[in-house]
Amino acid sequence: MLRRLLYTWIVNVAAIWVASIFVDGIDYSEDYWVLIVTGLVFGLVNFLVKPIVKLLALPVIVVTLGIALFFINLLMLYITSWIVPGFEIDSFMSGIWATAIVTVINWVLQGVFDVDERRRRR
Repeated sequence: MLRRLLYTWIVNVAAIWVASIFVDGIDYSEDYWVLIVTGLVFGLVNFLVKPIVKLLALPVIVVTLGIALFFINLLMLYITSWIVPGFEIDSFMSGIWATAIVTVINWVLQGVFDVDERRRRR
């Protein structure tokens, strides 16, 4: 469990860093401590808040055939930007592009490093 959380934190830091490179409106003030804290907070927000939001939005998720999940991820990124001073999302479009990049990078890196321990237990 601890290993999975550490990998998730590292993957989040890498994903947010790449998003800040490719999206002009994503800024962490060029301070790597802000980036590291942002990755940690983003992981905690996804762990604590996201399941509740997904449960509350379940009817919308079903009706939109899962497209609403993208906007839930966007909301998690915005919540992170509200919590972490120094991490900013300048515009809604920047948030959309950053969410797309973070989602893809998380998906790829977690697949490459096989972070999901639940599959190994079966």
